[in-house]
Amino acid sequence: MATSALSDTDITQALSDLPGWSRDGDVLTKTYSFSSYLAGVAFASAVGVVSEGLDHHPDLHISWRKVTVGFSTHDAGSKITQKDIEAAAAIEGLGYPKG
Repeated sequence: MATSALSDTDITQALSDLPGWSRDGDVLTKTYSFSSYLAGVAFASAVGVVSEGLDHHPDLHISWRKVTVGFSTHDAGSKITQKDIEAAAAIEGLGYPKG
């Protein structure tokens, strides 16, 4: 069963509850900053564990003291869906960055 893409209005409304997250075309994204490279790597690992549990995996870009997380749903034509919103909220629940 295919997942439905959210409307622009639904995405805008959802973003109001996700501090620091934004829309980049058809991707829900946020860049987290850390005090060290290894803190960012640890965060990326935690994101991986949470995402595996949700069976919804983001694109991750790890750079020096920053990690960018990007969600879209392939089953919905690589658009933003409720699954992406829920995954972003779960990542926020990790309580990072801790530095």
